[in-house]
Amino acid sequence: MAPSHVLVALDGSPLADDALEFALEVFECPITVVNVVTPLDAGMSEGGVLEPDEERLETAEDRAERVIERARDRAAAVDRTVETTVESGDPAEAILAYVEASGVDHVVMGGHGGSESGVLPRLLGTVATTVVGEAPVPVTVVR
Repeated sequence: MAPSHVLVALDGSPLADDALEFALEVFECPITVVNVVTPLDAGMSEGGVLEPDEERLETAEDRAERVIERARDRAAAVDRTVETTVESGDPAEAILAYVEASGVDHVVMGGHGGSESGVLPRLLGTVATTVVGEAPVPVTVVR
């Protein structure tokens, strides 16, 4: 059965961008794009190393808005619109909570974010793994 509402999780990575392109091409239903800002005091954020401050929070929020605006532009380029939301928290938990609260019946996301080397892809790869393992709806992982 075709989904009636798709959630695309974006983190600014090329694979996440590919996930949005995939969703726009494949699904004709409404699409919501979510970007999750990780609080500065969370273990996966820079807050685990640096003291939180207003400037870093504003930088993270500005980055999230840029990711969302790029998604709107990509959708408009193919004569589509997307709903958008910026959530806060652990990325996997925030995505799963949004699925539960919103009536989304399919999730599309990149396999991992960040660069091809270092710790970042291993950390962000766990987001996709967690969502696939715990989501109550089908999840498409774009690689």
